[in-house]
Amino acid sequence: MKNILVQKFGGTSVATAEIRKQVIQKIVNAKKAGYEVVVVVSAMGRKGAPYATDTLIQLAKESGNTVSAREMDLLMSCGEIISGVVLATTLQNMGYEAVFLTGAQAGIITNNEFGNACISRVEPDRVKEYLEKKQIVIVAGFQGISEDGEITTLGRGGSDTTATALGVALNAEAVEIYTDVDGVKTADPKIVGDAKTLENVTYNEVCQLAYEGAKVVHPRAVEIAMKYNIPLRVKSTFTDDPGTLVSNTKSDALELNERLITGITQIPNLTQLRIDTSRTEDNKIHLRIFKAMALAKISVDFINVFTDEVIFCVKDEVTEDAIKILENMKLEVKENRGCAKIAAVGAGMTGIPGVMARIVEALTDAGIEILQSADSYTSIWCLVKKEKMEDAVKALHHQFNLNK
Repeated sequence: MKNILVQKFGGTSVATAEIRKQVIQKIVNAKKAGYEVVVVVSAMGRKGAPYATDTLIQLAKESGNTVSAREMDLLMSCGEIISGVVLATTLQNMGYEAVFLTGAQAGIITNNEFGNACISRVEPDRVKEYLEKKQIVIVAGFQGISEDGEITTLGRGGSDTTATALGVALNAEAVEIYTDVDGVKTADPKIVGDAKTLENVTYNEVCQLAYEGAKVVHPRAVEIAMKYNIPLRVKSTFTDDPGTLVSNTKSDALELNERLITGITQIPNLTQLRIDTSRTEDNKIHLRIFKAMALAKISVDFINVFTDEVIFCVKDEVTEDAIKILENMKLEVKENRGCAKIAAVGAGMTGIPGVMARIVEALTDAGIEILQSADSYTSIWCLVKKEKMEDAVKALHHQFNLNK
C-alpha cells in the first residue's frame, strides 16, 4: 500500500471540541492530498483536564498511595481510548468513514514492563484492512499489549513512539507530529521570545535536543524513525506553517555545515552531589557507587569520575534517597541543590575549536558561575544555579546568533 501518512496529535490538540475541528481539518486535507491516513492520539488535555493521564493517575491514588503497576496501566490507557473514540465519532458524524483501534487492536506488541513498556514488534494487519477500505484509522497512542495479553503503557511521550512505530510497520511516506508549537525551536520560546523555528534538523540533533530537555518530540520515537529512515515533520495543530523536517537528506547536511549550534536546552531541578572517595581503600568504590544508584533506580547525569572524587547530578526529588545510600556506604557527600543543566547542541560543532571558549565567555559576561561542564561530539553541557538558568539560555542563544 502506497501513500500512507501517519499523523500524531498531542493532548492539547484534542482537548476541546473547538480545537478538534482544526485536527479534523488536518486529517481531511491529508485525505484530499491523496494519502491514506492513520491518526495517533494522546489523552485529552494536560494535568487538571478530566481525562488527562495525570488526572487518571491522581484518581487512582485517591483510594490509597499504592496502586499496582498492572492496574495503573489499565487506568492510564483509558485516556487515549476516550480521546480516540471522540475523534472517530466526530469524523463519522461529519460523513467521513473512520474507525478507532486501541493499541492492542492496532497490533502494538510490547514487553511486560508496566508503565514504561518497549515495543517488541508491530502487527498492523488490522490497520491495513481498514486503510484498504479507504477508512481513516484512529489509533490510541501510548499503549500496547504484551505477549500474554496484558495492557501496557509506553511511558511519557509514548504516543510519539506509537506513531513512528506504526509509520515504520506501514512503510509510511512520513510521520507528522502535531503539537502546540510550530516546530523545533532554537530554544524554549517561553524563555527566549525570538527563538527561531528550524526548517531542518537531523535525527541525531533532535534526539539530543529531546534528551536534554526539549519536549517537542520523544527521543525514543526519533530513534525508531532514524533507524528506518522515516522522515518526521514536527508541526503545529493551530497553524499551516510547514514546521520542522527531521531527516538525513543532503539538503539538511548542507544547512548543517553552515550551522555551528542548533539549539539551547535546559533541564531544571537538579542536585549536584560531590562524593569524597579519597579516604577509602576500596579500589572498587566507584563501581559500588553507581551500582548502588542503579539498584535504587536513581538516574544519574552529568558524571565526572576522578581518583579521589565522584561528581554527578540527580533530580531534586530523589536527592534525599541518594544521599542516604551514599552515607550508608560511609562516604562523605556534599550537596548543591537547586541546579539546572544547560546544553548547547549542534552537529556542526564537531571538530571546531573555540566553541567552549565562546560558551564560557557568554556565561562569564552574564555573571553566571559554571558549576560543572562536560561535552560530546554534538553537545556541550554546563551546570548552573537554577535561578540563573533562563539568563544562561538567553546568553548562549545570543552568543551563537540563533535568532538569525
